[in-house]
Amino acid sequence: MIKLSQSMTQIRTEVSMTEIIFVVEEAAEGGYSARALGCSIFTQAASIEALKAEVRDAVRCHFDEGEAPGVIGLGLC
Repeated sequence: MIKLSQSMTQIRTEVSMTEIIFVVEEAAEGGYSARALGCSIFTQAASIEALKAEVRDAVRCHFDEGEAPGVIGLGLC
């Protein structure tokens, strides 16, 4: 249960633990880049399939064990 006295930052942190969304763009130099919304994670790869693997690895590295979001979404721009 969330207490009313908690700040919006704390609430956002609790919500963001269940899902993380990445904005995917074609890179000017070729390939693709992915940037997480609300979290400082960025990665690149030559193909979409390789990017999916890179994103999963980046999320795994960014969060402590057991704290990574269960859902990773990719939105192509």
